Amino acid sequence: MLLRKQAARISTLGQPQGLGAKLALGLPDVVLLDLNFTPGRADGAEGLALLAELRALPTPPTVIVMTAYADIPLAVKALQQGAADFVTKPWDNDKLVATVASALAGRHPQQAAVGSGTSQLLGDSSAMRNLRAMIASIAPTEASVLILGENGVGKELVARAIHDASRRARGTFLAVDMGALPESTFESELFGHRRGAFTDARSDRAGRFQTARGGTLFLDEIGNMPLGAQAKLLTALERREVTPVGADHPEPVDVRIVSATNLDEARLHDPQVFRTDLLFRLNTIVVPVPPLRARREDIVPLIQRYLSVYARHYDKPLRPLDDAAIVALEAHSWPGNVRALRHACERAVILGQGPTLTAADFGLGNLRPSAGQPMVNNDALKLDVRERETIAVALSRSDGNISSAAKLLGLSRTALYRRMEKHGL
Repeated sequence: MLLRKQAARISTLGQPQGLGAKLALGLPDVVLLDLNFTPGRADGAEGLALLAELRALPTPPTVIVMTAYADIPLAVKALQQGAADFVTKPWDNDKLVATVASALAGRHPQQAAVGSGTSQLLGDSSAMRNLRAMIASIAPTEASVLILGENGVGKELVARAIHDASRRARGTFLAVDMGALPESTFESELFGHRRGAFTDARSDRAGRFQTARGGTLFLDEIGNMPLGAQAKLLTALERREVTPVGADHPEPVDVRIVSATNLDEARLHDPQVFRTDLLFRLNTIVVPVPPLRARREDIVPLIQRYLSVYARHYDKPLRPLDDAAIVALEAHSWPGNVRALRHACERAVILGQGPTLTAADFGLGNLRPSAGQPMVNNDALKLDVRERETIAVALSRSDGNISSAAKLLGLSRTALYRRMEKHGL
């Protein structure tokens, strides 16, 4: 149910015995693979054997292994034997969706864009041509890159494009939501820990820096990091080494750092928000990603593309846009950027009934197209209109900081993300 929007077809197997017959019906793009199946087994041998079987196929699928939190070393072993990534059980829904989306993006970028919450680097505007040229210039270097942009512009996709065009493309691309890491477990999550380092440390665990060794570590939402965590990250970047919690000696790390935030540069240069010395470590090259309103000539081509994708996905007819819809869609400021545009296209494909698609089919009926701001109409007491306005105000008051906005609203970050996607914010 969780992954239904991520892929056109999902198959499940409770036991590995039927894998051969399932593969004979068609190879999947991505396999989520548990590592133990027999009760009482915990060595992962069954899963690793299946991983080897899948990797030996002429066109092997991307394999994501699933294992208990205490068995991280086993997951790292699977990565060394060809798995693309791992998730720990019980999994976080957002993390699982993001992991699958990243796996799909590496195989079928056009399909992955529908479910991944990120836009593709599409568009023929001068802004997008300049962005692609900048990526081509900086990707082969080892310079640290800071990506700036509003929510929904596709910062992670830009980071992945930099990785894919770099000398580290064969290595791991690992994305970390820095704002979601609790400060109390920050070092363990990033740098790893040794068995017995604290109460729940039942085995050694590799951190994100070790897991991404030889590849790219994408630090997303760095603007949401508390200052104490920033100091710990700075030390690791300065020394190019990390010390796992409970270890006696540091370990060298070999990763390229690409980071991103939706804060503007003025906020980043506020020492009360972000450490200046850390910023200098991260922003050797700054890549601004343009909002959709800055490249209006790309709006209709993007809409036509997503309409086509969703029409196939939902087996719906591909309806053309009427003239008034084109005007409204191009005039709308799209505060949620390509993410919001994508959701609007999905809505139009599902709800559109006429011979052509109208602005109302895209959910723009209650918005002023010229400003893109919520406008109360005669049906102003609708809960969803009020909810959208409240969330927009909270985001504005917190300068786009998701954690701060969530606190203002009394929501978890995950719940706020769901509502932002719902309302195209």
